[in-house]
Amino acid sequence: MNATMQAADAGREPEFLYEFDREPIPKSRLLGPGHFAGAYAGEHVAATEFVIGVTFVNWGASVQDIFLGLVIGNLLAVLTWTLVCAPIAVETRLTLYWYLRKIGGPRLTSIYNVINAFLYSIMAGCMITVSASAVRIPFGIPPQLNWYPTDFRFVLVVLGVGAVVVTLAVLGFKKLATFASVCSPWMFLMFVVGAIAVLPELFASAGGGGFFEMAHQSVWTGQTPDGSEPMGFWKVAAFAWICNLGMHGALSDMALFRFAKKSSYGLYSSFGMFLGHYLAWICAGLMGAGAALLMGRSLVQLDAGEVGYQALGWVGALAVVIAGWTTSNPTLYRVGLALQAVTPNWSRAKVTLVAGVATTAVACFPFVFTGLLDYVALYGLLISPVGAIVVTEHWIFPRTGLNRYWATGKGLTLNWAALLTWGLSVGLAVALERGGVLHLFYLFLPVYAFAMVAYWVLARAMGAAEPGSAEESPAVADEPDSCGMAPSAEPGSTVSMLLSGGVAALALASCLWLGYCVLEASPDSYGTALSSLHSRLTIPTLIYFVAGTVYITFRDRRKQGAELGS
Repeated sequence: MNATMQAADAGREPEFLYEFDREPIPKSRLLGPGHFAGAYAGEHVAATEFVIGVTFVNWGASVQDIFLGLVIGNLLAVLTWTLVCAPIAVETRLTLYWYLRKIGGPRLTSIYNVINAFLYSIMAGCMITVSASAVRIPFGIPPQLNWYPTDFRFVLVVLGVGAVVVTLAVLGFKKLATFASVCSPWMFLMFVVGAIAVLPELFASAGGGGFFEMAHQSVWTGQTPDGSEPMGFWKVAAFAWICNLGMHGALSDMALFRFAKKSSYGLYSSFGMFLGHYLAWICAGLMGAGAALLMGRSLVQLDAGEVGYQALGWVGALAVVIAGWTTSNPTLYRVGLALQAVTPNWSRAKVTLVAGVATTAVACFPFVFTGLLDYVALYGLLISPVGAIVVTEHWIFPRTGLNRYWATGKGLTLNWAALLTWGLSVGLAVALERGGVLHLFYLFLPVYAFAMVAYWVLARAMGAAEPGSAEESPAVADEPDSCGMAPSAEPGSTVSMLLSGGVAALALASCLWLGYCVLEASPDSYGTALSSLHSRLTIPTLIYFVAGTVYITFRDRRKQGAELGS
C-alpha cells in the first residue's frame, strides 16, 4: 500500500460510510441499473427544473424552441454520458479526482479540486435556496429575489434546510440513490399535476384554441418582457446539452459511474434528461405562467416556492423542498469527493460535513438563483478543459504513440502541459465570448476540441512520447464474500414488497386523478376545484411516501441478497 492509501486509511470513516473514495471500486460493490435510474431521475427532476423552466419563459423561448430544441440538446447530453463519461469510469473504477492525480500530478489535482469544489458548493447552495423558497411561505417571509437576504428569518430557514441536506450527503451515494428512488416518481408526477392544474387558467388567458396555440399565446410566446432578443432554438438546444457539462463532458460523474456494472448504464441518464430536462422543464414553464396569471403578477416577481404553492398548495411547496434536497445532496457529495485530494487525512464524511457548512452559508445569499442559466454554463465551461485532457490521455495517447500517465512516470508533481492547456482553453473561451464571436452556450465544442489538440501537442513536446514507466491500469480490487451463501428471502417479504408497491402506485394514480378533475371543471367552478386539489393532495402524498419507502426497502434487500448469492 502506497503512502497515499495509507494516509487515506488513517482518515477512513466507519465501514458503512466508506465508498472506496481513493481507490478502485471492488466488483462486489458494483450497483445495478435501478440505482442509476433513480439517482438521475431524482437529481434532474429537481429544484433547478422549477428555475430553468420558468427562465425559458422569461427569456422568450418559442413553442418550437422548447419542444424540439430540448429533444436535440438532451439527446446529446445522454450520448456524452454514455460514450465519454461512463466508459472511462467503468474502466478505471475511480473518481475523476483520483484518476486526474495519475494524469496531472497531485498539484494540478489540488488546484482543480479546490476550484471544482468551490463551484459545486455554489450550485448546491443555490438548490438549498430553492428549497428554502418554499419553506419560507408558512412563515410569511417575502420572496428573496435579490443577491442578498432581505429577511433574517430566511437565513434561519436556510440553516434548517441545509442541515438536512448535509446529513444526507454525508451518508454517501447509496443512501442518496435510495432517497432519490423514493422521491423521484412523486416529484415527476407533481410537475405533471401542477401543469394540469393551471391549464384552465392558461386556456382562458389565450381565449381558447388547441394546446400549442395556447402555449404560444400564454407561455412560450417568443418574446421577452423587456423586449430583448429571444433565446432562440439553437440556444435552447445548446443549453440543454451543456447545462450538465461539468458532469458528463468534464467527467465529474465518474464518481457515480464507477459503481456501474457496465458503461451502457450511461443511458440511464435519460431518466434525468427526458423526465427532468424535457418534461419537467415544460411543466415548470406552464406552472410558472399559470401561477403568474393566478396571482396577477409578473413571472419575474415569483420564486420557485411561490410557483409550486400556487399550482399545488402546500404539497407543491413540499415538492419544491424535496426537489432542492435531491439536487443539492449529490452535488454536495461531489464536493466532498473533490476536497479529499487536499485533505488526505480526512474521511469523505468529515470533508463533506465541513463543505456542507460552507455551502449552507452560501445558500443564505441567493445570488446564483437570479442567474442560474448563465452560471451553470459558465461552470461547465471553466472545468470542461480538464475533462478534455483526461479523455485525450485515456483514449488518444495509446493510439498515437504517447504514454499514459507520463507525468507520473517522470515523477512530476505538476503536469505543466495539462495546466497550460487548461489556462489557454479558458483564455480562448473568454476571448470568444467577450469578443462577441460566440455566445456562452456555444463555446463548449470549440474549447473542448482546442483543449484536446493543445494537450496532445504540449504533452508530446514535454516528454509524453519518451520511454518511461509502463502504463499502470488501475487495478480493480475485490473482496472475499464474507457472507457465504446469500440469505434467503424472509417469508412474506415478496408479498409485502408487491403490496406496498401497489399501494404506492395507487397513491400516485390518485394524485393524477385529482389533477384531471381540475382540468375537467367548468370555468365557473375552476377556483373551487383548484382549492379542492390543494387540500386533497396531502393524503395520497403521505400514503405514497410511506408505501414507497417500504417498497424500496424490501426491493433493495431482495437485490442485495441476489447479488450476494451470484
